[in-house]
Parts: sequence; structure tokens; C-alpha cells
Amino acid sequence: MNTDTAPLMLQPDRNLAMELVRATEAAAIRAWPFIGRGDKNAADGAAVDAMRKFLGTVNFDGVIVIGEGEKDKAPMLFNGEKVGNGRGPACDIAVDPIDGTSLTAAGRQNAISVIAVSDRGSMLDASSVFYMDKIVCGPEGHGVLDLDRPIGDNIRALAKAKGKPVGEITVAVLDRPRHAKLIEEIRASGAGTRLMLDGDVAGGINAARYETRIDLCAGIGGSPEGITTACAIKALGGFMQARLAPGTDQEIQRAKDAGLDLEKVMTVDDMVRGDNTFFVATGVTDGGLVDGVRRKGPIIRTESIVLRSRSGTIRRVVAEHLVEKWLD
Repeated sequence: MNTDTAPLMLQPDRNLAMELVRATEAAAIRAWPFIGRGDKNAADGAAVDAMRKFLGTVNFDGVIVIGEGEKDKAPMLFNGEKVGNGRGPACDIAVDPIDGTSLTAAGRQNAISVIAVSDRGSMLDASSVFYMDKIVCGPEGHGVLDLDRPIGDNIRALAKAKGKPVGEITVAVLDRPRHAKLIEEIRASGAGTRLMLDGDVAGGINAARYETRIDLCAGIGGSPEGITTACAIKALGGFMQARLAPGTDQEIQRAKDAGLDLEKVMTVDDMVRGDNTFFVATGVTDGGLVDGVRRKGPIIRTESIVLRSRSGTIRRVVAEHLVEKWLD
């Protein structure tokens, strides 16, 4: 569908944002009792069930293009699943009921519930490859950074573009054995690292926001998280490049069968076409992006962030929910 000429009623509109917030709030609230309990699948299952229930009431015709759970056989909203009431705009959906299930289970920071939405047919289906290599930052990265360049060169170029010393640059990286060399090269350049245990969606978004201490997010993370992040980066005007990173011969073959170019350095426009994306996240645990779910007597408090690319807006939604309406 040509989103430039399609009737407005067939496109996701501003009212959709609040409906999506209800779904991420529900997922975060249902996951809250499992924080620090050590059972990530129980937390994820509760969040999935809540998100599926609320998405079923939304006035849109949604198809999940990017679902989560397939990597570790956890509960999931599956790729190809239809959500919404079937009326309203036709949309592609990326969901992660909990980005950071391990963080939630351990009671650590930066777990969020996430939904991203774009016009039907605009979101890249990268489900045949679980991981992608990516680099994300704010608007300063446009025309400056390149995924194919050594990380040290990119750090120096970004420092120059931002008008700050290399020693003040902070790079967010998932703390994984595969990133040992990358971390070494970042530190050798003179920059510092912010190692993330999980939750690279929040890491990428914080790298693109001007008021955070993170300047750059780099390394190999999940493809679902990468596509979801791209929806947010469009709304922030930030910079992002990525390349699919298959780990097995079977993945390589699946990618070829799906017509994916494994050599291509993708921009945000390759990952999500058009300029009509929504990104919604609600905090499960406290973090740099949003506060987590908190219970205060008879009230449950949530904080969410809503990004919309068409209007270029960032909104924060703080809500108070009666405990008796949510928890058994």
C-alpha cells in the first residue's frame, strides 16, 4: 500500500498510540509479581497472555511480523499471528512482551515491554535470522558513521561530530563473550563502555536520545530487537545501520530462501519503510529509559514512552491503576 496516497483512515493514526500503551502496561503489570523470582518463562508467559488479550481489543488489523520467544522456546506471540479486532488500519507489528526476561527474573534494571507498529507491508521480516550486527546513535551519526568501519574510527568520528573528547564517549554493548574483541577495541580507542546484561532495545534508544549518557550502541543483538529499535530510531531522527548475522549454515539457507541479502548494510529505511511508525514501551523494572512497575498501597504505577515518527514526538505516559483490577 502506498502510504503517501492511502486514505488517512487506512493508516495508523495518533489515537492508536494510547491503545498500544494499554497493551504494554498490561504486559508489564502482569510480569511485575515475577520480578526477582528467577523464572523468566513464567514472567514472559504472563506478559504474553496480557499483551495478546489487550491487542485483541485494539481497533486495527494487525499482523505480527516480528515476534519474540522463538530463540529460547519461551512463550511467544508468534510470527504471522493476527491481532486487533480486524477493523481500522492494516498494520505490521513487532512485539516483545518483555525485552529483558532474564533481567526481570533476576530483579535487575532495564526490562521493558515493547510494541512497534508500521503500515502493512513496511516492516522487514528478518525472522529467519536470529541476530544482527548493528550500530546506533543520535542524529550526529548521519553521514559520519559506517558499520563497515572499525569501531575506533567510528568512535573518533562521532566524538568530532558531537564536539566532545573521545574520552567522554560511552558505548553501550551487550555483555556477551562474542563481544570481547569489540569491547577491547572500544576501550583501546579511549572511549568507555556501558555493558548491558540484556535489553539492547533500550540501549539503542538511549544512544539516540540527547539527554542520556550513552553516545553509541554497537554489537550483535537480536534481529527482532533490531527491527523494533529501527521503528523508534525513525521517530528520534537517529542513525542506525545493521547487517544480518546468521550463526549456522541452516540460518544462512533460511535467509537465502527468504530472499534476504546477508551482505547488505541496512539503514532504518531498509528495516522499516515509510514514515509512519509507532514505538511504545512500558517499564517492567527501573531503567534509563522508563521507570518500572511500582505498587504503592492500592495503586500500581506505570511509566511508558511513546514515539511517533510522522510527528517526531516523544511522549511519556504515567498511569496509576487500581490493584484490585489487576492482581489476583
